Amino acid sequence: MFLKMEVPRFNSLLQCRKRAKSDWLVASIAFVLVVFFISFFLDPTFDAFPPIILLLFFDRSKLITSPTNLVKLKLSSKAKERGAFCLDGSLPGYHFDKGSGSGSNSWLLHLQGGGWCNTIASCSARAMTMFGSSNYFEDEVEFPGVLSNDPSQNPEFYNWNRVVIRYCDGASFSGHPEAEFKNGTRLFFRGQLIWEAIMDELLSMGMSDSKQGILTGCSAGGLATLIHCDDFSDHLPKDADVKCVSDGGFFLNVLDVLGNPTMRSFYHDVVTLQGVDKSLDQNCVAKMEPSKCMFPQEFINNIRTPVFLVNSAYDSWQIRNVLVPASADFDESWAKCRLDIKECDASQMNVLHGFRSSLMDAIGKFNQNKAGGMFIDSCFTHCQTVTPGTWHSPTSIRIENKTIAESVGDWYFNRKPVKLIDCPYPCNPSCPNLKFT
Repeated sequence: MFLKMEVPRFNSLLQCRKRAKSDWLVASIAFVLVVFFISFFLDPTFDAFPPIILLLFFDRSKLITSPTNLVKLKLSSKAKERGAFCLDGSLPGYHFDKGSGSGSNSWLLHLQGGGWCNTIASCSARAMTMFGSSNYFEDEVEFPGVLSNDPSQNPEFYNWNRVVIRYCDGASFSGHPEAEFKNGTRLFFRGQLIWEAIMDELLSMGMSDSKQGILTGCSAGGLATLIHCDDFSDHLPKDADVKCVSDGGFFLNVLDVLGNPTMRSFYHDVVTLQGVDKSLDQNCVAKMEPSKCMFPQEFINNIRTPVFLVNSAYDSWQIRNVLVPASADFDESWAKCRLDIKECDASQMNVLHGFRSSLMDAIGKFNQNKAGGMFIDSCFTHCQTVTPGTWHSPTSIRIENKTIAESVGDWYFNRKPVKLIDCPYPCNPSCPNLKFT
């Protein structure tokens, strides 16, 4: 879990496609493999499939439909004075693509995902990667999907001010410095300060006058979106239309196939190590053990700002890490199924359908929220708003013949209520062919 690069397309893989030098590609592959093996041995619950590996097994026609623009990195100018640092003490950063025309006063912020670190060892290793240090950030990244400036790929938000906030703290932008200096190791647990510093910076750049705003993010960034949704809304003008879109961030508090609370224990360690409890919903924290309040099912109904959930009922990351982590598959009876849903036998599919039922139960009350929206598909996938092939393209995932982009647009602009829940797997022919190895 230490370093899951959750299919965001603003990464070094797609930059490889822009470069012709084979030695750069070889070096990139070597770096990813080194990170993978370091992470695997440091954390037995970690199940890493970085994009450079993942793309080899994706139906590429469902991922890449058109080139996107490259957007430069900017290190935060307010971070140092706020004491906001990445895990290794370097300055956090973001990528900003300025809006134009009718989108000049509209802002879309995307919180990057990338797992969490729950121990000194895993955080120390993370601090030597792009998920813990800006020293490893790319100078330029692509903006695809909901971030794209191409109206054919992103029809609703292409001309908005679009920002990607880089993830380099390991606690969904929610760590606090009071938890630092464990075991004499100097690590900076300042995710909350990173969030605050970059928000201040963007407000000074014109976001304080915005008419429309969306906070979004995928996976760990999708969870961060829910954690910080109301704070984002509170910082924008009162008359602005502000909403939040969480992609792949609805992690479930369920037991694994051996009956162990793997994810609950992991979140407990993250919260304890990085002092995350102060950033969580305080109404929730007052009622139960703080780490349980990392699970959206415990606090989503307390969020005042309208929320849209994009999630798979058979989320590929959660199946591999929450439901069937490697530690729960010691006899490898799930080895093929957990990596490729098409390889699951009837009894295993019953377990996966049970996982879907758990999600349906967890979002039951939220489904009654008139201001909320959802697109819950039945594809074996994870993070769907930041790839053109799943966000909006001729081959995109659809429910009731609507793409995710069209569904989010209908909801955000109040054209119609959107509560789309797919039928159980394998009913949806628009699902991409995602498998791991």
